[in-house]
Amino acid sequence: MNALRFRRAAAAVAVAATLPLALAACSDDPAGSGDATDDRSATAPGSTPGDTPDDATAMEKPFGPACASVPKEGAGSFDGMAQDPVATAASNNPALSTLVAAVQKAGLVDTLNNAQNITVFAPTNDAFAKIPKADLDKVLNDKATLTKILTYHVVGQKLTPQQLESGSFETLQKGMVTTSGSGESYKVNDTANVVCGNVPTANATVYIIDTVLMPKA
Repeated sequence: MNALRFRRAAAAVAVAATLPLALAACSDDPAGSGDATDDRSATAPGSTPGDTPDDATAMEKPFGPACASVPKEGAGSFDGMAQDPVATAASNNPALSTLVAAVQKAGLVDTLNNAQNITVFAPTNDAFAKIPKADLDKVLNDKATLTKILTYHVVGQKLTPQQLESGSFETLQKGMVTTSGSGESYKVNDTANVVCGNVPTANATVYIIDTVLMPKA
């Protein structure tokens, strides 16, 4: 009987000695619930890791009143133009048919399509219509003058809307264009309004404008 009592007492002492160690191990476990709470608190309430990229993407979208007339689907849509180099992309936009004809007459299709990271200020058909027909026909049939005018609409770097707020940029024609504005309202050379801006193509950013830019003589 005394032996049985001794074994029970020894077992109780062993359990009592082991329990604090087990509790301590649980509280010190690096994978425990305390660290999980800390991990959850690292993200601000109401925010997700995708918030910032989504906001940035929204800022990069085309803007301006004329963007509403761009086709929603097909090669002439924003998604379609983003897949093609700039001269090809412009040829799929009905509002730029006069510009495309001028680029073809000047032999600049390959030049524009093969350039990398450029900005094109693209006059609409209405912009060309502001020029008296006799003058426009004369320019369209003078390759040297036409080339000079068209390359004046091209800057050798991709420009963001933020850069247009107050900028001066050298064109492929070697003249300078100035830009100003903010938000979704911008001007080029104080004469041309951006009517649909920040349009992506495979090799360029396009700002569609309502007036043809003329380089200084």
